[in-house]
Amino acid sequence: MPLAPRDDLTPNTAAYETTPLIKATGFREYDARWRLGPELNLMGVEALGLGLGAYFQERGERRVVVGHDFRSYSLSVKQALTLGLVASGCEVLDVGLALSPMAYFAQFDLAAPGVAMVTASHNENGWTGVKMGVAPPLTFGPDEIGRLKSLVLEAAAAPRAGGSLTHMEGVAERYIADVAARVQLKRKLRVVCACGNGTAAAFAPEALRRMGAEVIEMDCALDWTFPRYNPNPEDVEMLHAMAAAVREHGADLALGFDGDGDRCGVVDDAGEEIFADKMGLMLARDLAPLHPGAKFVVDVKSTGLYATDPVLRAHGCEAVYWKTGHSYIKRKTAEIGALAGFEKSGHFFFSAPLGRGYDCGLTAAAAILAMLDRHPGESLSQMRQALPAAHTSLTMSPHCDDETKYGVVAEVVAAYEKLARDGGRILGRAIRDVLTVNGVRVTLEDGSWLLVRASSNKPELVVVVESLASADDMRALFHQEVKPRLAAWPQVGAYNQEI
Repeated sequence: MPLAPRDDLTPNTAAYETTPLIKATGFREYDARWRLGPELNLMGVEALGLGLGAYFQERGERRVVVGHDFRSYSLSVKQALTLGLVASGCEVLDVGLALSPMAYFAQFDLAAPGVAMVTASHNENGWTGVKMGVAPPLTFGPDEIGRLKSLVLEAAAAPRAGGSLTHMEGVAERYIADVAARVQLKRKLRVVCACGNGTAAAFAPEALRRMGAEVIEMDCALDWTFPRYNPNPEDVEMLHAMAAAVREHGADLALGFDGDGDRCGVVDDAGEEIFADKMGLMLARDLAPLHPGAKFVVDVKSTGLYATDPVLRAHGCEAVYWKTGHSYIKRKTAEIGALAGFEKSGHFFFSAPLGRGYDCGLTAAAAILAMLDRHPGESLSQMRQALPAAHTSLTMSPHCDDETKYGVVAEVVAAYEKLARDGGRILGRAIRDVLTVNGVRVTLEDGSWLLVRASSNKPELVVVVESLASADDMRALFHQEVKPRLAAWPQVGAYNQEI
């Protein structure tokens, strides 16, 4: 029988070398992430692979794609995971160095229902994790993660014979060809391709060139030390660097990709950052006349403009607000047959004929370039300026331990529900709606709103506010309402940033 994992091992000891270490908190809502060393060792990764393979076989599947991102330790983690998968009896297809969407593409390309992509995504060096799925294009949600967690932590997965490993050739080339075929530009566009020295640097510049863009590479040399900043196009440091490159080169836009290439950040020709919810609205407006009656899914951190946009209304389109998280938005997009899903963190999901349903930064890039190609006389900044006014905060993340954050949010939800029931007002405005699919999103009578939820992958809360009136009102919503309300809970600590 396999060894039961422990959560209390110390590196540089004999026990650490002979016993699986797996912290239970690494099993998140829709993927798994740990700090390699203090929270997970390589024997723990092997145990994870054995449990994951057992779960795949419970679902009646044996063929599994594996890949890894560009970190100093990711190949070792993938090899340990593969040992466990093979021991479980799975047929493992290794696509090598990959983006997460390349691994998802390989599920279709290689007719392999399972996927286990080793990636720390945009997390800092020292983190590792696995994104998993068994029903393309979907990835695991809470039910699947819960079953996997039980199999692994209870050492309930038994080894089976018949496992194998095959290193697959040509998948990267076919993936690049697939995304590049989404658009062939007729319009000349200069595009800054920003990769933050992460995995996307091996794939994105070539893909954009094949789409017909003139590519200006920025931080496209692979370097797992990330010498300038983490490859995370939601962070202002990377966005500011992209904006500076646009101004320096007179580019039409900058496209930035995160550490595993499933997200895309955008800066327009004026050097202005366009967060993914607003970018998604621009895409939805462009797609609405081509696909009348289409549905779009957006996460609860996204702008309220989807609910009131006149272009979407004119073409009978509908926007559905849903839980934040790539797995949730992906699943909801497939469930309701939506044309696309947009998540504010930069995940874009395009269904046929625009994509295969999974989140892919390069497919999003193709959609943005295709939109510009359909409007040759219009710049991206002009499209941005055509949106109705909305003043949206950055995503703020006060610290809150993993063990307490969900309890705190449940109490915050109850407080706002009571305030709405009692006819309470926020900064003089009545509460129009309290949406609780993911934390609490409170919409006021003028369309302004606030959000408090638990982060799915870090010991933090997530706070966003938006005002349709002014930037000053947006700041007031935070400083006069959300921040003082959260201060009532001593478990809520310092904010990563404030507005």
